[in-house]
Amino acid sequence: MNDMTDSNFKNGYAEVNGLKMYYEIHGQGKPLVLIHGGGSTIQTSFANLIPVLSKNRQIIAMELQAHGRTNDRDTSLSFEQDANDVAALLADLKISKADFLGFSNGGQTTIEIAIRHPQLVNKIIIASAFYKRNAVMIPHFWEGFDQVTLDHMPITLREGFLKVNNDPEALLNSFNRDVQRMKTFKEWTDEQMRSIKAPTLVINGNNDVGSAEHAVEMYRIIPNCQLVILPGNHGSYIGTADSLENGGWKQSYVVDIIEQFLDGVE
Repeated sequence: MNDMTDSNFKNGYAEVNGLKMYYEIHGQGKPLVLIHGGGSTIQTSFANLIPVLSKNRQIIAMELQAHGRTNDRDTSLSFEQDANDVAALLADLKISKADFLGFSNGGQTTIEIAIRHPQLVNKIIIASAFYKRNAVMIPHFWEGFDQVTLDHMPITLREGFLKVNNDPEALLNSFNRDVQRMKTFKEWTDEQMRSIKAPTLVINGNNDVGSAEHAVEMYRIIPNCQLVILPGNHGSYIGTADSLENGGWKQSYVVDIIEQFLDGVE
């Protein structure tokens, strides 16, 4: 596979804790790891971010267990395992330290990386993620996972999955894995959040899954943290596939916010 617009593009599979994990590398420079959301692929979460961020840094993105081009294993999904898988991928790629940007469930994986693998972390960006169940103000959000079916998954995410892995059974399996993880979502303690030493940027939409008030709570509890609350819903500010209006991404200014945070001197 070759990306004619990026001479520094490479992709492949790495043997990671029993998985054949698909990954992509775009650009060159200081590494920034992008971690996609639940039900997503690299492209459905980050197709709009990668071309602009890779102009100034090296982007490493992967598809996690049972997502997109990465196969499944005989274990339920967990943020702890995802964190260990990302760490193993970076070891395979001989990347000893990086910045991290995780969106949605990828933000929760990023929290876990900062706690479990602090030696890998320079700075982290937690985008549209939460660490407590009561962060979600949507009525019946948690109970809804008991009745949800694949038809409830945004069609853009279903199509995005099948575009890179044209296996409906794999899509259904991925969906079921993600639903089960959310049904059993376990909070992080305040003590765990306080243990995050990496400089952190929390980004949230003002109409996001997690409330703006919870984003403020994260900002208060993580020791070295900055906070940005932007207009929009879940993922609209980074242009995720399921958030675009008429195919357009209207908030590309978020790239300046991200880069100023990553390039800033602590």
